[in-house]
Amino acid sequence: MPDALYTFTAPLLRFAEKGEKTGWTYIVLPLAVTEALKPGRKTSFRVKGLLDAHPISQVALIPMGQQDDPDENWNGAFIMAINAGMRKAIGKEAGATLTVSLAVDDSPLVNSGDLMTCLADDPTALAFFESLTPGHQRYYSRWIDDAKTIETKTKRIAQAVQGFTMGLGYPEMIRYFKSRKG
Repeated sequence: MPDALYTFTAPLLRFAEKGEKTGWTYIVLPLAVTEALKPGRKTSFRVKGLLDAHPISQVALIPMGQQDDPDENWNGAFIMAINAGMRKAIGKEAGATLTVSLAVDDSPLVNSGDLMTCLADDPTALAFFESLTPGHQRYYSRWIDDAKTIETKTKRIAQAVQGFTMGLGYPEMIRYFKSRKG
């Protein structure tokens, strides 16, 4: 695995109307960088490095491929979504330019320890969680670990375990618990 950092500058862009990507802030990686990181790769992979001076790890690069829109020719480009937490850390929004340094991140995804401890007590919920893709597992883990208070974290773990036991995906779980409020 090459641990070399590839550095470039990129403008922060924002999708207007792009289906599920509507409103995303992102950067486009130079083809030379993605080819240096993972030669010939056409599917998503994870990177680590710096956005300006802000360290990142386990961030997915998403292939855009060839688009049907004649005004956009991605030519196999990869993008990196720059979420609100990243934008806050670097103090920049769409339109700004940032310095990006990246290397491949092949480290294993680590799920929330608190979630995994609770799932160990519920074999049905654990089996459902393990049936999810690694990306979906990580999404739940981040959702739980990003809670700002212990009360919120506890509530999210309880909802996730109950939702997994019921075989609910994230959107269905959120709708289920919203419908029970009140």
